[in-house]
Amino acid sequence: MEGTGKQGQGQWQWQEAGTSWKGIGIYHLTLTIPSREPLLGRLVIPDNDPARARIERTELGQALLDCQRSVEVFHPEIQILQYCLMPDHLHSIWYVRRPMQQSIRYVAQGFWRAAKKIGRGHSYLNAGRYAGLTGGTMDEKTGGNGAGQTGGAWGEKAGGTWGERQRGGAWGERAGLSLSFFAPGGSRENPLRGMLGGEAYSRLFPIFTEVPFIRPLSRRGQLRTMIEYVQMNPQRLATKHLMPGYFRVQKGIEIAGQTYAGVGNVGLLQAAHYATVHVRHHLVDDATRGNSQPLRDYMNGCILAARQGTVMVSPFISPREKDIKAVLLAEGHPFIVLEDNGFRDFYKPSGDLFDAVAAGRVLILSPWEYDANKRHISRAECVALNGMAEQIAAM
Repeated sequence: MEGTGKQGQGQWQWQEAGTSWKGIGIYHLTLTIPSREPLLGRLVIPDNDPARARIERTELGQALLDCQRSVEVFHPEIQILQYCLMPDHLHSIWYVRRPMQQSIRYVAQGFWRAAKKIGRGHSYLNAGRYAGLTGGTMDEKTGGNGAGQTGGAWGEKAGGTWGERQRGGAWGERAGLSLSFFAPGGSRENPLRGMLGGEAYSRLFPIFTEVPFIRPLSRRGQLRTMIEYVQMNPQRLATKHLMPGYFRVQKGIEIAGQTYAGVGNVGLLQAAHYATVHVRHHLVDDATRGNSQPLRDYMNGCILAARQGTVMVSPFISPREKDIKAVLLAEGHPFIVLEDNGFRDFYKPSGDLFDAVAAGRVLILSPWEYDANKRHISRAECVALNGMAEQIAAM
């Protein structure tokens, strides 16, 4: 899930009907490093087996988890049900057990502010690395106010003189100081700000520059699905690392005069036989009136064709079409999906579709650019996508 930034505030604040920002509820939060630098952990894949993949935490990653644990201390109404630290982001599921005086957005923003404190501490200890991002070197910034505040107890903790530390480069490492000293987990204290002064402190790069993405989970089954999604993140990242070709967004795929972006196995465009999956309204209407045989015959026919090697093509929009897709996935048949929204940066398919892409059984195509504010597919888009499916099947 991606961060939102200022332009995505509408998306970050959006909620589904029946949820309340202050009431009892369950929320999925994602805090991302927008640059996607793997500062929080390192992916380890023992024996190249994705099922055994794990994330080894960095000091910054551990400090972020310590910070998250303080959420339950300062806000006992909240229980953290599940989390997963990834190299460049953190997934968490928060359960609000009883109504709060502040909204969940207020709490999430407080967590974000604490994360930025940790980020600035990290930048300070890695001064040379972030000098270009902050304008000049950290030593230049701290040489004024900062230098004047390094005597006494602080000087004893750091060891050596200020000039010696300047010559030593990333002096925090030389002094043997840790991130927990500058940004203690679960504490509202800020020793680094006190040492440097507000102006120099504010110029340190905060790492976490975008607000957390927050999504309420209100529909039946969403919690279980989201917990599984969070738990499977290391395995899916490992799969993408081991099979990068299938998960790379490929642009400029031309089919019958239409240009698509795609993720998955483009080799499926060389199949011998194609057929569309398009459950017509009259079949559903007949089934509603008691004559379900035509609908049953059509759906069975789609599965039988797939079993005989036909590649099925569809946007899989209606519930019955989704039922057919579920059987195709369960039985391991190849198919092509047409999506109404494009592919965001770092896109990866969800659920069973991810595993099918990794196995080379699925190609996902979209004729349109990704729109972060898009919520629902329109009827015109449904008609257009079904038409494109017909064109692909006619190749």
